[in-house]
Amino acid sequence: MSVMKKLFLTLSVAAASAAVASDQLSGAASMLPEANYSNGKASVEEVLGYSIGTKITSPEAMSRYFEALAAAFPDQVKLLDYGKSWEGRTLYYAVISSAENMANFDNFVGNMQRLADPRKTSQQEAQRLIAETPASIWLSYGVHGNEISSPEAAMMTAYHLLNDQRPQTKDWLQNTVVFIDPLQNPDGRARFVQRYYMTAGLEHSADRRSAEHNEPWPSGRTNHYLFDMNRDWIALTQPEIKGQVDALLKYYPLVFVDLHEMGGDSTYYFTPEARPYNPLITEQQRETLNWIGKNNASWFDKKGFDYFTREIFDAFYPGYGASWPLYHGSVAMTYEMASARGHRFERKDGSILTYADGVQQHFVASLSTIETVSERRQALLEKFWNYRLSAIKAGEDDEQRALIVAADDDPAAARKLASLLVEQGADVQQAQENFRVCGTDYPAGSYIIDKAQPAYRMISTLMDEQVDMARDFIEEQEQRRNNNLPDQIYDVTGWSLPLMFNVDVDGCDDVPRVDSVAVSEGRIAPGQLLNADAEVGYLVRWGDMNAGRLVTAALRQGLQLKQSELAFTHEQAGKYPSGSLVITHADNPDVELPTVLAQLAEQTGATIQGVDTSWITEGPNFGSGNVHGLFAPNIGMAWDEPVSQYNAGHTRYVIERQMNYPVTAIRTDDLRGGDLAGFDVFILPASAGYDRVFNAETVAAFKRWVADGGVLVTLGNASGWAAEAGLLNTKVERAIPKEGVEKPAEETRVDGTEITSKAQLMTEIQAHGVNPDWVSGALVNADVDKDHFLAAGLKQRLVSLFNGNTILAPIDINHGRNIAWFADKEALIASGFLWDETQQQLPYKPLLIWQPMGEGMVISFTQEPTYRAYMDGLNMALMNALFLAPATTR
Repeated sequence: MSVMKKLFLTLSVAAASAAVASDQLSGAASMLPEANYSNGKASVEEVLGYSIGTKITSPEAMSRYFEALAAAFPDQVKLLDYGKSWEGRTLYYAVISSAENMANFDNFVGNMQRLADPRKTSQQEAQRLIAETPASIWLSYGVHGNEISSPEAAMMTAYHLLNDQRPQTKDWLQNTVVFIDPLQNPDGRARFVQRYYMTAGLEHSADRRSAEHNEPWPSGRTNHYLFDMNRDWIALTQPEIKGQVDALLKYYPLVFVDLHEMGGDSTYYFTPEARPYNPLITEQQRETLNWIGKNNASWFDKKGFDYFTREIFDAFYPGYGASWPLYHGSVAMTYEMASARGHRFERKDGSILTYADGVQQHFVASLSTIETVSERRQALLEKFWNYRLSAIKAGEDDEQRALIVAADDDPAAARKLASLLVEQGADVQQAQENFRVCGTDYPAGSYIIDKAQPAYRMISTLMDEQVDMARDFIEEQEQRRNNNLPDQIYDVTGWSLPLMFNVDVDGCDDVPRVDSVAVSEGRIAPGQLLNADAEVGYLVRWGDMNAGRLVTAALRQGLQLKQSELAFTHEQAGKYPSGSLVITHADNPDVELPTVLAQLAEQTGATIQGVDTSWITEGPNFGSGNVHGLFAPNIGMAWDEPVSQYNAGHTRYVIERQMNYPVTAIRTDDLRGGDLAGFDVFILPASAGYDRVFNAETVAAFKRWVADGGVLVTLGNASGWAAEAGLLNTKVERAIPKEGVEKPAEETRVDGTEITSKAQLMTEIQAHGVNPDWVSGALVNADVDKDHFLAAGLKQRLVSLFNGNTILAPIDINHGRNIAWFADKEALIASGFLWDETQQQLPYKPLLIWQPMGEGMVISFTQEPTYRAYMDGLNMALMNALFLAPATTR
C-alpha cells in the first residue's frame, strides 16, 4: 500500500470515528428504543448509506429516500408532487396510512370535501362521514433551509410508521392518514448543506464562532428569492407555499404542524402558543391545541426532554404556516427545536447539543401528535364540521354580509385580489351586468364575496381592515417598554389585503341579486385591443399593473413607447391620467403593431385603445417636452453583506416576477469603488449599515454617477444611510424627547436634585437622544403630491407598511420634493398598532423623496415598498422610479 493510500485511509477512518463520536445517537433504533423494527425495510442507512442523524441529508438524497419507501411499501405510501421550486426542484409530499385506508384514499378525499361544505352536506350525512372517515394530520418540515433537523425527522417518522411492528403504531395508521411534506424549502437546504460541508474539517466544531455555525450571505433560511416562506401564506407569492395551500384545500387535514429550529441555547417549544391570539381562532380550536400540547408533554416527560410553551411564537398574524389552516377549521401549530446548526454545538452552559438530538426530539414530537390525532379521531372530525357550519352562520349574521370590489378603478389589483381569495379557499363571484345594492351603483365586472360560506373566518382575517390585539396584552407591552424591556409583539400587526393592494372594498348587509359567474384562479385577466386598425397609434391608461406589465413587455420586445408626465384629454378617447402611454405607428414603422399589441394585451391584462388622430384638447400633445420616450433601462441592485437579504430578495422578485423585468445583482465588495457604469437605475435595498462597506470615496463616486444622469433608488433604512452619507439632503430623526426630560450634564459629578414623587422619578430616568422605538409593522396612510411625475398614476392616498424605526425629516424645497408623506395623526393608522410616540412623530414625515442631482436624481422610499412582495399598492410608485424617472434624465 502506498504512503498516500495509507494516509487517505487513516484520515477517512479518523473522520468517520469523529462523526460517530460527535453524535450521541446513531441509527433508527436509538431514536426510539422501545420501537420494534425487527422486519424493517428501507432504512436511511440501507438507502443512503449512513445512519439517521449522522449526516445532513441533501434534497436529492431525501427524494431518493422517499422514493425508496414508496417502492418498499406500495400499498401504504403515495408520493404526490405539488410543484417546482424556483431552482427546479420537485416539491412533494408523502401520504402514509394503512393499506385499507390507502386503497380507499379517493373516498377519503371526497369525504373531507363533503365535510368541508355544510351548504352541500346534510347533518345526517355529516354524521355518517364522521363515523367512517379517518382523521388526518399534515406534518411540514424544513420551511427554513438552515433549520436542518426537521427534514431528517421527516424521514425517521415515515420509516417508523411503516416499520414499527407494535400494535399502537398500526392503530394510528388505521385511524389516521398522515401527510408528510419532508422539505418545504429544498433550494435553501441545498444552499446550506453545500456550504456547511465546505467548512467542515477533521472534526466537527462545537464552537459557535466556527465557520460551520456562521453562514455567508444569503443564509439557507430563505428560498431562491430570499423569502422567509413562513410569512408568505396570505400573499402566496412563492411556489413552495402556493402549491402546499392547493394541497391543503384538497384534503383539509385536521391538524397541521410546522416544525422549525430556534437558537441552540434554548430547549423545545410546542403548543399552546403565546399571546396575542387572533380573535378569529375559536375556543374549540384552543381546546384541541391544549390536547396536543399535553400529550406532547407526556412523551417529553418520559424521555427527559426539556420544553416550554406560551412564552413566544404567537398565532396572531395569519401568514404563518402554523396559523393559516386555523381559519379553515383545522388546528395548526409551530414546533421549535434548539438548533445545533451543524453536527455539534456548545451551549452557554457547556453542554453539547447535537444534530441527532434535534432529529430525535422532532421525531418524538411528530409521533406524539400523530397519537393525539389518532385517539381523538371522531372529536377532531366533529370539530371540523362544526367549525365550517358555524362559519356559514357567522357570515349570515355579519352586519356586512357581502363585500363588493368594483373592478373599474384598478382592474389589475381587483382581479389579483379576487383570484387570491379564490386561491385561499373562498368563493367569489363576478357580476356580468351593472347592479345597485345598498344605495350604490356598481359596474359589470365587479367582484362579490358573500361571507355566508365555510371560509368566512379566512375571508375576515384577510379582508377586515383591523384585527385587534387584546387590550391587556398591549398594556403589558407598554409596561415592558417603561422598564426598557423588548416588547413581545412577534410580527406585523396589520395585513389587510385590500389596504395593502390599495383597493376600495364596500360592505353591504345584503347580497346583490345579479347575474354572476364564479371566479376561478387567474391573477391576470386577459386585456383587449380596441380599434385595432387605428391610423395614428394607441393609448394606455397608467395607474395599474396591467399597464406596468405592458411597459416592460413592450420595452423588452423593442417597441418605442412614450409616457406623459401630465394628464391629457384626447379628442376621441377622452381623459387619460398622468403617466399614460402613447404608442404610435410613426415611432414603430417596422412593426405590425395591431398583431403585437393584441398579443401583449392578452398577456399583460392591459386595455389598449387605438386612436385615429393625435389631437389633444387638454394637456400635452404627443410631441411635448412633457412626453418622454421610454427606453429599456439597465437596472442594478446591491447584493451581499450588509444588504438585508429579505429586502433584496423581495425587491428582485417584485421587479423580475411581478413586473417581468431583469435585475443585475452586484456584490457590495464590487461597489466599493462606486463603479456603476452601464447602469441607468441602481437600487440600494435596506441594509444593516452600508458604512460597513462603503466609504467617502464610494459616496463621491455615487454622486458623480447620479450627476451624470443616473437614478439612485434607496429603500427603507438605506434612505437613512443616504441621508447620513450626504447623498440625500435631509436628516434621520431621533425620538422626540419626552416632556420634562433634559439632556444630562456631561460632567462626572452634578448638583444634587430633589425627587419628590415616583412620577418625577420615572421622568428623571427617561432615556434621551435615542432612536424611536421599533415598530413590528403596521399599515399607515400617506398622502401624495400629485403634481410630480413620480406620482403619475398614483391615487391621492397610499397605504404603506411602517416597519422599524427609521423616520426622516422632510427634505427642503430647495433640495428636492416630498412626493408622499405620512398622513396626520387622526388618519395615520390604516391597520395594526403603533406606539403613541410613533403616532406623534410620524405624521407629515416623508414616505417618498425626490432629489435632483445634476442630470440625475436620488429617489428615496423611507419604507420598503416591496416588503414581503405584498404591498401591491406601492408597485406603481416603484414602476415610476424604475422606468419613467430614467426617461426624464435623457
